[in-house]
Amino acid sequence: MGYLPIEDHGIIGNSHTAALVGTAGTIDWLCLPAFDSPSVFASILDDEKGGHFSLRPAEYVHSHQHYLPDTNVLLTRFLSPRGVAEILDFMPIEDGRETHHDLVRDVRVIRGRMTIEVDCRPALDYARRDHTVELVRDGVIFRGADIALNLASEVPLEEGRARNAFARFELEEGESARFVLRQLEEGEGPREALKSNESQELLQRTLDYWRRWLSKSSYHGRWRDMVNRSALTLKLMIYGPTGALVSAPTMGLPQIIGGSHNWDYRYTWMRDAAFTMFVLIRIGFRDEALEFMGWLKDRYRGSDGRLQPLYGIDGRKEIGEEELSHLSGHRGSRPVRLGNDTYKQLRFDFYGAVLDAAYLHNRYGAPLDYDVWQDLQSTLDWLSEHWHEPDEGMWGTQGSRKHFVSSRVLIWVALERAVRIALQRGLPAGAGRWVQQRDAIYEEVMDKGWNQKKGSFVQYYGADALDASLLLMPVVQFVGPTDPRWLATLDSIQEELTYDVLVDRYEAAGAASDDLSDGKGSFSAGSFWLVECLTRAGRLDEARLALEKMFSYANHLGLYAEEIGPSGEALGNFPYAFAHLALITAAIRLDRALG
Repeated sequence: MGYLPIEDHGIIGNSHTAALVGTAGTIDWLCLPAFDSPSVFASILDDEKGGHFSLRPAEYVHSHQHYLPDTNVLLTRFLSPRGVAEILDFMPIEDGRETHHDLVRDVRVIRGRMTIEVDCRPALDYARRDHTVELVRDGVIFRGADIALNLASEVPLEEGRARNAFARFELEEGESARFVLRQLEEGEGPREALKSNESQELLQRTLDYWRRWLSKSSYHGRWRDMVNRSALTLKLMIYGPTGALVSAPTMGLPQIIGGSHNWDYRYTWMRDAAFTMFVLIRIGFRDEALEFMGWLKDRYRGSDGRLQPLYGIDGRKEIGEEELSHLSGHRGSRPVRLGNDTYKQLRFDFYGAVLDAAYLHNRYGAPLDYDVWQDLQSTLDWLSEHWHEPDEGMWGTQGSRKHFVSSRVLIWVALERAVRIALQRGLPAGAGRWVQQRDAIYEEVMDKGWNQKKGSFVQYYGADALDASLLLMPVVQFVGPTDPRWLATLDSIQEELTYDVLVDRYEAAGAASDDLSDGKGSFSAGSFWLVECLTRAGRLDEARLALEKMFSYANHLGLYAEEIGPSGEALGNFPYAFAHLALITAAIRLDRALG
């Protein structure tokens, strides 16, 4: 089939898992029943072995995609001289609960007469397991060792040589056909084909759910469409049963085409999740913040204050990493990695994010209860003993540990926010000790994190290289946005790391890097951090232009991957939660500054 570019996809989901839907009418990625379950379709990682679910006209000139307003229901329109066809793709959801993990594909002809082709070819367990095909009354059942999938339709399906199900049929103007893919529970029989009125009822309930959820948003500013789309995308990446957020619903998508930086992001990075909860609180989604605080409380049990950089969405601690050597990788980008060894790393940055989220939750959400406060105290006690140690830093560099400036800054944030919570609530704390250590860290960063010769803050103590994570310094209120030292650093970042509005993570030469070679992309979230820094510095015209330019780097649906490539293409896992939360904070800050 060939590979669609990463950006030529939309996302649908049901708060348990998510699917990528290509502009060519293919489901190129889907894991069942959860985000981190084995894949059933993975053609985005191997166009021959990975498996796909294709539904589209036999002939068309081009296609368009858009979401139905204020929802995560995706419409793909195919245009040809013979007519116009549309596919509605969605995963039914109502009040945040669903049990069957259905994927509904409803194809209809709007004009003319068109031949439609369907080809459903699962490749279970990342294409490592075989399956059988059983034709039933209203469709087909694919049976593997640990999973059974039922594809139901009124359209007669045939079994193909590749253990797939396919059909070719005609639709006249006004006619439609429906296909529903369901994971069967143990002992469950095949479902009947979905009737038109049943499909409409499922669709309406799903539309109502998304619109009801989005109506809670308190953001009504200049960039409402982009902010709403980012909020809906973040909601798609929250695992309903636990409230945990995945950094992205995909794995193995390359940061460099043909390169080896192909990680699995279907887990909960504490930093990303904490920042996301902060963002959702700011725009009115308090329920999600409460659920995350409950999930966070569970992580503290037996931790003695030290947390991991990431966890499974079900809270599991160990996430072993392996390479899937049988998959070719997206456009030949090997190896495809399953799991993520980052959980073993020592990182300090996420502690600041967690305490900042706790502070904002206490202030704008609900007062922290005593048990949560005790857990947070245990973290502060652990940080008090270890903050002076080097770590792997925000980017999880593969080299030796260093004293990263951003890590020190975010430890300062953890201590500073803890002091605020204790004083505001009168909670028992070692506030005097925390204040002393907070101030010591501040002085150390100003002394060792500042390169006098370069006239800038730098990536780590003693370095000459810059780092995009420095852009967080005024965002987390470590430095004033017009502090001369900071303004000099901002100018240096714009000169050395920024190409128009695209910001690299760090300089390749002289930085503590993980050896990303030429051809790497710019870090999407970094560009939105830049917008916020410009806003806080009072450079509003420059900030507004930068934000509008960044919107032009989104895909056709307003979605961002982890990185933006040299030609504007999406690179890395997609969509990327950190980019969308940075977009929201930048838009809110600039809106307020503009008045």
